Amino acid sequence: MTKKLLNIFLIAYSTLALAQIKGNITDQNNEALPFVNIVIENTYKGTTSNDDGYYDLNISTPKTYTIVYSYLGYKTVKKTVTVNQFPYQLDVTLTEESVSLNEVVIDSENDPANAIMQQAIAQRKANLEKIKSFKADFYSRGLIKIKDAPEKIMGQEVGDLGGGLDSTRSGIVYLSETISHLQFLSPDKLKEKITASKISGDSNGFSFNSALDVNFNFYNNSVNFGNEIISPIANNAFSYYRYKLEGIFYDDRGNLINKIRVIPKRVNDPVFSGFIYIVEDQWDIYALELDLTGVQARIPMVDIISLQQSFSYSETDDIWARISQSIDFKYALFGIKGEGRFTAVYSNYEFNSGLTRSDFSREIVAFEKEANKKDSIFWNAIRPVPLTSEERTDYVKKDSIQVLRESKPYLDSIDNVRNKFKLGSILGYTYQNSHKDYRLGYDIPLLGVQFNTVQGYTANANVFYTKNYDDFNRFLSVNGNLQYGFSDERLRATGAITYKFNSISNSFLSLSGGVSAEQFNPSNPISPLINSVSTLFFEDNYIKLYDKSYLALNYSEELFNGFRLYAGLSYERRKALFNTTDQTFINEENDVYTSNNPLNETAFGIAPFETHNIVKGTIDARINFGQEYLSYPDAKYNVSNDDYPTLYLGYEKGFGATDSDYNFDQIKASLRQSFNIKDKGRFMYNVKAGTFFNAEDIAFMDYQHFNGNQTHVSTEGNYTNVFNNLDYYSASTNDTYFEGHVEHDFNGFLLGKIPLLNKLNFNLVVGAHLLAKPDFSPYQEYSVGIDNIGWGKWRFLRVDYIRSYQSGFQSDAIMFGLKFF
Repeated sequence: MTKKLLNIFLIAYSTLALAQIKGNITDQNNEALPFVNIVIENTYKGTTSNDDGYYDLNISTPKTYTIVYSYLGYKTVKKTVTVNQFPYQLDVTLTEESVSLNEVVIDSENDPANAIMQQAIAQRKANLEKIKSFKADFYSRGLIKIKDAPEKIMGQEVGDLGGGLDSTRSGIVYLSETISHLQFLSPDKLKEKITASKISGDSNGFSFNSALDVNFNFYNNSVNFGNEIISPIANNAFSYYRYKLEGIFYDDRGNLINKIRVIPKRVNDPVFSGFIYIVEDQWDIYALELDLTGVQARIPMVDIISLQQSFSYSETDDIWARISQSIDFKYALFGIKGEGRFTAVYSNYEFNSGLTRSDFSREIVAFEKEANKKDSIFWNAIRPVPLTSEERTDYVKKDSIQVLRESKPYLDSIDNVRNKFKLGSILGYTYQNSHKDYRLGYDIPLLGVQFNTVQGYTANANVFYTKNYDDFNRFLSVNGNLQYGFSDERLRATGAITYKFNSISNSFLSLSGGVSAEQFNPSNPISPLINSVSTLFFEDNYIKLYDKSYLALNYSEELFNGFRLYAGLSYERRKALFNTTDQTFINEENDVYTSNNPLNETAFGIAPFETHNIVKGTIDARINFGQEYLSYPDAKYNVSNDDYPTLYLGYEKGFGATDSDYNFDQIKASLRQSFNIKDKGRFMYNVKAGTFFNAEDIAFMDYQHFNGNQTHVSTEGNYTNVFNNLDYYSASTNDTYFEGHVEHDFNGFLLGKIPLLNKLNFNLVVGAHLLAKPDFSPYQEYSVGIDNIGWGKWRFLRVDYIRSYQSGFQSDAIMFGLKFF
């Protein structure tokens, strides 16, 4: 009986797979035409042709249909056919459209495109508001290729990238499809239910193609495309674009379509170039063919992005709706070059169907439980855009490779090769068992050799063990670190055991302990590497350390969406440390090392605190207001929302100290946010406040410390958590405090408008910082800087001028920010 039911099921599926109108679309030279829009007249049921010109129109009911074939630059063709059985073959030839200027009077002083675009801009908001809500079906396909990939990148083997690379080191490295159902509510609520997801060579994976990432609505003033890109019909578009009428033509309904060239006034502005097609009198968008450079999108690895959108008109709804979209791109980084395309098809629209805010939640994408388990029969029946021969070959090849590479004999053979100990393994070795999914090993990092005046030169070695469960949704991690100081002749060791329980609440439990040399500020504001250079070459030993022996238990979990709880309990023994070396490469005559006492740089041999033991408990909460998320069958991925800030609340208690004066309580809070201000750049702020109780004589490491930067070198991307002209410990407090940081990156808005300077593609950044506490004159910093300094794609430098005030002018400084990634 089971076999009979299975056979009936397969026959039904096979019949469904044949329920199609299909064919090939070519031009008059018999060349294939890709990305042709095919729709049933007066509906939004349709598809597009693939790169080989083939199409499948999924139709299940035999009857008479009028099918419309439209493609930019070609005349629209209508075919009325009576379909009695499936599949129904219908090949079409399109002829080039005559785009003419014969009927247009061209004024050399004022191109007629300007008047057209002014009308489109004036009607922009009304056209945007035509769609209050909609439901639709959505199909997406993503394809990424690589060309001439190197064997290694920065010493690491590239491999064949899951079977994607052939003998020429080229091929498809990502191929994926999704089928989903969309719900939209104006102005910005979009919910996607993904019913089917397929990744070539990964039967357990979920595609990252989603409607959310390609929801580019040009009726908005800007389009979020890595950067906020100004729409050609934005209210302020004439400040960014010039327009030229290339010609006119008529669509199949007799509408006059204006083909207008979009020309950036300044090439590095966040703008598009290309063509926009506007419907005369209605002033709707008929189609788009726009390009965007990686510089304009602020995506350095991308050379060019090409976006194409096509719209279809419904007399019933009086709406021009997007029915297809393609995004083509070319990229290059680390010697790797490639290209890709993401194709999207929208169909079966239901407009203004009564959706309300109650139909939406913070869940913006959800995968059905078996979304990634659909077989080829299902995909052949429902896929609206046929696979190309290259794509079919990739699916077959990689699916076969996956079966092989997941087999135990193959995994064992690969492990046998990788697990061999070689000469280069002296500095690092990993043993792995791929079948049981665990790995262990050690590494001795070369950058672990650093220098400070307490330990002298230090050498580090790390050991690790990881075991994954349930496709990485659970794991056990054990790691240890050994550090030896050659001057203080002290070996210190720390270790931690961490277990991740799941990928939904992302709960972690960690037990750690050992002996370490710690900075007094637990935020570790001084990079050990930068301190090594500062100490050895400039005789500035800014880092201050104490000896900590500890045992700590920590737990964290997202209790509900947007609310994450952290709890910790630790037992610590703290002991003062002192300088043990005065070695330096460059010994300046009027400069000497300072003591390791952060309270007094001349207090050599004097401890800043008494040796003591203490128990510390912490409870912290992170609240991401408005947090949205993606739901997978066994995982939850949170998505940041620029419209809302993030609030941090914390309580810390020190108790059970061997010296009761060292017991204390502290409550604290911080609020931070980063968001774009239209085309004016990105604004960031971070404000913090807190207060201590019963903390008059506590140990100095338990004070609230404020991140300073006396090295004037930074590897941070922004400066909303640091005072770049403040000493590391001069403002530390055990009382009430407030600190605030604001920074605005104009992102080319100002410098991009200055002739000649705009060719450099630099960004202007300004900032302000305030620190206040009782019995302390407020400290202020103001900065102005240039970011994105470099050449080509390598934009690694930021330079700021800083001026600080405290009871009047204090000092100036130049800050160098390094960004390598």
